[in-house]
Amino acid sequence: MSQPNYEFKAEIRSDMGKGASRRLRRQGSVPAILYGGKDEAVSLTLDHDKIINAADHEGFYSHILTLHIDGKKHQAILKDLQRHPFKPKITHLDFQRVSAKEELHTNLPIHFLGEEAVKKAGGVVVHQLNDVEIACLPKDLPEFIEIDVSGLEIGDNIHLSQITAPKGVTFIELTRGEDHDPVLVTVSKPKAETVSDDAPEAPEAPEAESGDEDKE
Repeated sequence: MSQPNYEFKAEIRSDMGKGASRRLRRQGSVPAILYGGKDEAVSLTLDHDKIINAADHEGFYSHILTLHIDGKKHQAILKDLQRHPFKPKITHLDFQRVSAKEELHTNLPIHFLGEEAVKKAGGVVVHQLNDVEIACLPKDLPEFIEIDVSGLEIGDNIHLSQITAPKGVTFIELTRGEDHDPVLVTVSKPKAETVSDDAPEAPEAPEAESGDEDKE
């Protein structure tokens, strides 16, 4: 499988309003906004098909993206993505500018490794969190955080403070005080199958009538 390309051509959008947004979507475009840094926010349009294809890849939500606008490259991260409530369509995107010298804040997905070993030992792995908020310079941004759960037993758990952050990365929650050390994963017992006490009893068979009565 080829590596996704996180570079997108974007055009500056001048036609604003809900009606204009609907027209753009009918034409196969998706409205977006790019903000942050020292420059003013700018409204954009991007090709919907390219965006929705990229959105199928986990890295789209954690990579630094490149937006080509008027012949210039802009580094950004995705901060928000809105989808249609029932159609397979993306309706809006929020991008935040990234500067090589400025720390960025974003959420990274957590990859849990070794779950099969826990299952073979009779445990059930329960993900308490699926992503974690981090801060780092753009050059230090990892694609995800890995946690090995293969050595866990029933009743064990892993807190955020037990994870070694990648070089240059800070876990934001741990900077907020001692009470901010969330559990990321636990191992529990499998649920036992039980038979309901309310199950209807089988009807008793009627007693056979006596065959000793005199026949007329």
